Amino acid sequence: MLCTRLTNAHILTMDPGHPVAHDLGIWRGRIVGVGEAVTSLPAREILDLGGATVLPGFIDSHVHLAWAGLKAGTPSVAPCERVEDILAVVDAAARRPAPSGAWVELAGYDQRALGRHLTAAELDRVSHGRKVFLMHDSGHACVVNTAVLELLPAEIPHEQGFLAESAMTAARRLRLPYSQEELADAIEVAARGCLDEGVTACAEAGIGGGLLGHSPVELGAYQLLRDRGRLPLRVQLMASGDTLRPRAAHADDGFIRALDLGLRTGFGDDWLSLGALKIYTDGGMMARTAALTSPYEGTAGDTGRFQDDPERLAALIVDGHLAGWQLAVHAIGDRAADLALDALERAQKLRPRPDARHRIEHAGLIRPDQLPRFAALGVSAVIQPNFLRSFGDDYATVMGEERSGWMYRGRGFLDHGVALVGSSDRPVTDGSPLRAIQFMVERTSASGRLIGPGEAVTVDEALRAYTVAGARACHWERTAGALTPGSRADLVVLGDDPRRVDPSRIGAIEILRTFVDGVQAS
Repeated sequence: MLCTRLTNAHILTMDPGHPVAHDLGIWRGRIVGVGEAVTSLPAREILDLGGATVLPGFIDSHVHLAWAGLKAGTPSVAPCERVEDILAVVDAAARRPAPSGAWVELAGYDQRALGRHLTAAELDRVSHGRKVFLMHDSGHACVVNTAVLELLPAEIPHEQGFLAESAMTAARRLRLPYSQEELADAIEVAARGCLDEGVTACAEAGIGGGLLGHSPVELGAYQLLRDRGRLPLRVQLMASGDTLRPRAAHADDGFIRALDLGLRTGFGDDWLSLGALKIYTDGGMMARTAALTSPYEGTAGDTGRFQDDPERLAALIVDGHLAGWQLAVHAIGDRAADLALDALERAQKLRPRPDARHRIEHAGLIRPDQLPRFAALGVSAVIQPNFLRSFGDDYATVMGEERSGWMYRGRGFLDHGVALVGSSDRPVTDGSPLRAIQFMVERTSASGRLIGPGEAVTVDEALRAYTVAGARACHWERTAGALTPGSRADLVVLGDDPRRVDPSRIGAIEILRTFVDGVQAS
């Protein structure tokens, strides 16, 4: 007897062998079958979906759950567009009762509306003797007050309190770590937000170190949730590249750096597992730190920056590959993509791993000559379509007319045989897969501006990026991404079929229900 049978549904299985069905059977968290194979089987529960559309649960292949959850509970200066309004929010936050030594942490900072960055001197006026840390929305920069600057080593560069990339990391480390309990609560909040948008599995993009790690024992927060039955969706964890350490492995093992105990990609189970090794090469477009081969428009030759010496970054990529990791290399600018592709090519020559499934995270600006290199290396492009929906007007302006068509590509990758994987990078911007899918099809920003229309894809191709392709990028293709016998019963029920509505309506389709492991989660 089935545990549950969904009936009277419009089921888009994402399985080319059986693309559409009306019934789906579930037993102990797994799909038994679809269509006529289960129509007559008895079930403890029969759910008549009234013709609603069912899809595999969306996979968000690049998220920051802890950051998203913490941000949701942090005072925000958004959408303030004047210096005095931001300082008023900081002043109010600094006046709140807090334990001795507690930092004043704020979110929502974005210099673009101001036309310049805030300064430490301005924050000092409203700090009330406390340390102030104002996080940039991109996650690649911050502004701090003098009390924080005085704690930083003299060699850490800053611009009157504005710190970017590795300099921001140095400031964050003065505040860290967060407790596992605090992180667990934040992760749960963010994970439940994912479920509300139809996401049933995600890849956490960097724990334990790097730009956005929150504790050297961050993985324990996810285990706390799992042990207590509070992990509401499936999570794959990327270890930050700087968690690799020199290890005295046997010479025949062929690597010199590893995570403790030799843990690497694949360790774990269906609910919580270790995924790729996350390596940052550059910054972001919003903070103007993505590494470009040609300058940002309207600047005095600014081409962004790398996170570290290029040779050290390349060596880390090679060492991670040799140690058996899948790699998730953050590369937004085309200069950063060159570094990543060169290092991955070198690594594959040293130790060929045809099914390594390395990924370029973001691939925000990819020149035409770089597309064949992605294909030749078998590298996936893990993009964030909602970046252009939310920030595309600004990005297109600073990239210029020619380069704006190279941003967060779709069609270019697919036409070259490159796996196109959808993700959000939440909380940097909107996490909704449906709104991202709409952008992928329309290539229209929130203001209505067309951005790289030649990179538009079909609805089916966009859906695949958030299901089948996401599953393969996370090594889940045997159990997720398509509604097939034996797969996990993770699915989303929609109020309409994204393939049948006008593309302009895709983002507004209602999420009716989300199932994880055959159980309704939202």
